[in-house]
Amino acid sequence: MTSKAESNFLGTGWSFPVTFSAGNHQLNTSSFEGNINECINIILRTKNGERSFNPGFGSGLQQFFFARMDETLKGRIIDAVKTSLLNNEPRITVLDVDVEYTDVNNGLIEILISYRYNSTNTRHNYVFPFHVNEGTNLGQ
Repeated sequence: MTSKAESNFLGTGWSFPVTFSAGNHQLNTSSFEGNINECINIILRTKNGERSFNPGFGSGLQQFFFARMDETLKGRIIDAVKTSLLNNEPRITVLDVDVEYTDVNNGLIEILISYRYNSTNTRHNYVFPFHVNEGTNLGQ
């Protein structure tokens, strides 16, 4: 974990989902490492073209719903994650993306993203749970 002074470049933004504190009715924010993880989550959950003023934002992972869970799908997911984070999150450099089929019967895929903060070279990981309901396994 880096110090607060070293983490200032990571920024502060609205927490997601947007919430307000009960005591002082202020907008809750996220900062530093938490802000980057929330941004990664937003990028991966956003469809390509969903934001009308920024159509390049997002990962497009939704196109893989109902896809056959095989090695080709793993490669396509890895490529989509790397490309979307390269284009939409300039504060990090993606070191590695690993895709694991953790629950084939329920279509659960875990995407492990290893990345480095560009300013401090500190390494971190983020696990993104992604659900694919594969049509070929419905009868099992």
